[in-house]
Amino acid sequence: MTTESTSDPATEAGAEATTGTRRLDAIPKTYDPQATEQRLYDWWERNGYFKPRPNADGRRFVISMPPPNVTGALHLGHALTATLEDLMIRYHRMRGDATLWMPGEDHAGIATQVVVERELGKEGLDRHQLGREQFVERVWDWVRRYKHRIQDQHRRLGVSTDWERERFTLDDGLVRAVREVFVRLYEEGLAYRGERIINWCPKDRSSISDLEVEVENTPGKLYYVRYPLEQDDTEAEQRYITVATTRPETILGDTAVAVNPDDPRYRDLVGTYVILPIMNRRIPIVADTAVEMGFGTGAVKVTPAHDPTDFEIGTRHHLPRIQVIGFDAKMTPEAGPFAGQDRYEARKGVVAAFDHLGLLEKVVDYEIPLGHCSRCHTVIEPLISLQWFVKMAPLATGALGALKYGQMRIVPERFGKTYTDWLENIRDWNISRQLWWGHRIPAWYCAHCGQITVARETPAVCAHCGSTEITQDPDVLDTWFSSWLWPFSTLGWPDDTPDLRRYYPTSVMETGYDIIFFWVARMAMAGIHFLGVVPFHTVYLHGLIRDEQGRKMSKSLGNALDPLELMDQYGTDALRFTLATSSTPGNDIKLSTNRIVGNRNFANKIWNAARYVIGQTAAVAGGIPALEAVQPKTLADRWIVSRAQRLSLDVTRLLDEYQFGEAGRQIFEFLWSEYCDWYIEVSKTQPQDTAQRERTAAILRAVLDRALRLLHPFMPFVTEEVWQHLYAGVPEDARPAPALILAPWPADPAAMRAQLDETAEEEFALLQEIVTRIRDARKQAEVEPARRIQAILVAGAKAPLLKQQSALIEQLARTEPPRVERRLAPKPEQAMALVAGGIEVYLPLAGLLDVEKETIRLDTQIASARQAVERARRALDNPNFVARARPDVVQKERNALAAAEDTLAKLEARRGELAR
Repeated sequence: MTTESTSDPATEAGAEATTGTRRLDAIPKTYDPQATEQRLYDWWERNGYFKPRPNADGRRFVISMPPPNVTGALHLGHALTATLEDLMIRYHRMRGDATLWMPGEDHAGIATQVVVERELGKEGLDRHQLGREQFVERVWDWVRRYKHRIQDQHRRLGVSTDWERERFTLDDGLVRAVREVFVRLYEEGLAYRGERIINWCPKDRSSISDLEVEVENTPGKLYYVRYPLEQDDTEAEQRYITVATTRPETILGDTAVAVNPDDPRYRDLVGTYVILPIMNRRIPIVADTAVEMGFGTGAVKVTPAHDPTDFEIGTRHHLPRIQVIGFDAKMTPEAGPFAGQDRYEARKGVVAAFDHLGLLEKVVDYEIPLGHCSRCHTVIEPLISLQWFVKMAPLATGALGALKYGQMRIVPERFGKTYTDWLENIRDWNISRQLWWGHRIPAWYCAHCGQITVARETPAVCAHCGSTEITQDPDVLDTWFSSWLWPFSTLGWPDDTPDLRRYYPTSVMETGYDIIFFWVARMAMAGIHFLGVVPFHTVYLHGLIRDEQGRKMSKSLGNALDPLELMDQYGTDALRFTLATSSTPGNDIKLSTNRIVGNRNFANKIWNAARYVIGQTAAVAGGIPALEAVQPKTLADRWIVSRAQRLSLDVTRLLDEYQFGEAGRQIFEFLWSEYCDWYIEVSKTQPQDTAQRERTAAILRAVLDRALRLLHPFMPFVTEEVWQHLYAGVPEDARPAPALILAPWPADPAAMRAQLDETAEEEFALLQEIVTRIRDARKQAEVEPARRIQAILVAGAKAPLLKQQSALIEQLARTEPPRVERRLAPKPEQAMALVAGGIEVYLPLAGLLDVEKETIRLDTQIASARQAVERARRALDNPNFVARARPDVVQKERNALAAAEDTLAKLEARRGELAR
């Protein structure tokens, strides 16, 4: 029993619960998502159904929602993430787990600052005119106005997250967590400040991490230029060394030429000097193993201030660092005659100068892997800067071990190698950003002694000399520095809170495969380092959403779809079901609006089936029994109960294996075809005595109830609405739950297996094939739908079964009472011949049979049967298949071959008869 109040029922059907009646006229004729979804969502949320419910055995299931940018509007990527996570949450809630879904939003440092600066620009202002304090307050005003938008859009998707626990990455508690982590890393020697080559975005005026750089292969040029070797007066002829570069503008900052020590072409030149053209600077030729002998000429220019590899070479050889490109992407005074020019303008000038000096050897087309800022797409500039970094190698060890030793798994497994490769080759993380919006770095610099004070709380004086002349670092931390703490900071860490003890570690991290480095690996490192436990046992990675042609969706291509518009047009359930069933772990999705339309039709199909079942069984007593409690008697009853129980077992297994798409497809096939198209139709032909009518009504209700429970995680709105109507006449104390969202998931595998009936499934499948073949034949022969036709079934040992089920065949195939024979000779003339599951079916369509068309039809079926025979023979002729496959799989293939050969023989015999 549950204690929730249903005083404000979710649906019109709830009003009927108080009268103990179930009325068809209470159910609208058509399902209207717009009139249903918001009402149901408000009802769920108002009644606290999204909150975790403790259970007796302590089982729990926890997901931390990947926090969307506070600047964001819902896009299809959000919709996919929300759908898959809500599917898991609803499934585990129905299984009785204490289920918590932690919601929240990310402050999105650069993205949010750019948006607000753009708004300021419309007022003729910039942030520097406002000053830091006023600018940050303007950002907070903007956040307070717009933060609810992404929350409301998530509500539209039906996400059943505990909104009262909602977090923001700049909440006071998360600010404490970020400071605690920074201070601990600093005290452990893992956070440090130093001059390194960083990725600089000239547009955003900030450094960005390696992971925020998108590398695109871009058509460009490779310039071969000659540097004169330094010579004494005894050498008559000038000698040169040729280097190749894609960035001639950086030549102005060269401080060496490097060659590989194993390259025999240059061994004698190591230790000598060249004169750098234009700048007339004397620079050495050094030997370094970082040089690839096969690139260009095998000799490379070294610009330590503008290339990461060159920086390392320069460090090893103690070379000076000359910065010729500034943070504004313009040439610095160190660039001599090109000072003040844009970097690309200077490139043209340097090339022209080399050409004028006769030192431009050649220019060739070359594809350049060019780094762009992932946010604004500006070409990044590698520059030396004084920044804060985190040493990642010590942190990576635990994250590697978590995957290696099975503490964490990645679905699909192939991404485990991607994860491992990145961690094994990890570089230090540049965590400082030259922004005003974000977590300000908790480091203070002393003007008196020059030391750094790093503290959890804002200090009044220098920790080293006591001076009050201290200034906080103006930079903020990378947005991902707060995000990597998300699984535990949202639960109250660094405090030892009840939520942290109860819900950490979380269960599953579901996200896109494109941020496995940005976020997943870093969260694993942080959780292990600061709490000693990996933050989740499973990482589920989904793919990207593309259009039907496989192209990335974008406004420029005109193929972007707005999920809000799709939900308005087709309903939320249709979009959710499409996203869930179109996906497989780690693979991209080709999204088709036709599929969304089809799944809207699926929702309508469920609605119409429910209206029929409720209306037709309204006068039949018995309530809605548990499926395990029904007593099926007829073949159709045994079949549908067995199929429903098999579906329950399969869907549970598939959801536990994260095969959401296949689980949804099986539910769709069961509801659309087996329940609606077959069992409901069969129920109309069942015996009408009181006992059987009650059994049929009980099975119709029980199977519908079971199917709604299985489908609910995928399509929560239509299933809840139908379920409320189904239970409208059931007193509250007799309901399994006040709402489907809380209804128990089928949880007794032994009881479910006890109702599996292989014989019933095989026999009913034979009837389905016979009926389907007769229906197809009627259509091909253009028989009027109302006209009943003769049917002769030559069934051999199956004759007793078909005689027993002849009324079903008669009703569903629109035949006269079928004539069933064990054997038949001679065969009927002028009859259409069919083969269904080894049964010969003859339809004497006198005056309707076109012999030529029948011959073509038989030839098509014979060709198909031959293909089936050949395929089975190929499999069985393969010694590897026979030796390695399971015995039951091999036997199944042998049975398939025998059936295909039997069908082929009968079709060929009939074809021969027509030819006579």
